[in-house]
Amino acid sequence: MDTDMGSGGEDAAVGGIAVDRLRSIIERVERLEEERKALAGDIKDIFTEAKSAGFDVKVIRQIIRLRRQEPSEIEEQETLLDIYRRALGM
Repeated sequence: MDTDMGSGGEDAAVGGIAVDRLRSIIERVERLEEERKALAGDIKDIFTEAKSAGFDVKVIRQIIRLRRQEPSEIEEQETLLDIYRRALGM
């Protein structure tokens, strides 16, 4: 097995793989994963705050999901929901 223990430059390769480039990509993803974990914790704290203020967290999540959608998508979903409810006698 070819193991290049060179100077650590971009050209260092093992089995045709640019080792430094691979390491850089992996480390960048790892840093972003850590940031995502921290952000998820922050979001959880905000939902806890909302709940303690008397807000319904499930509804807040629905509102956030709706705000990401196009108005036409929302209208289509609401129309289908209404049709399905009427079909089920709700």
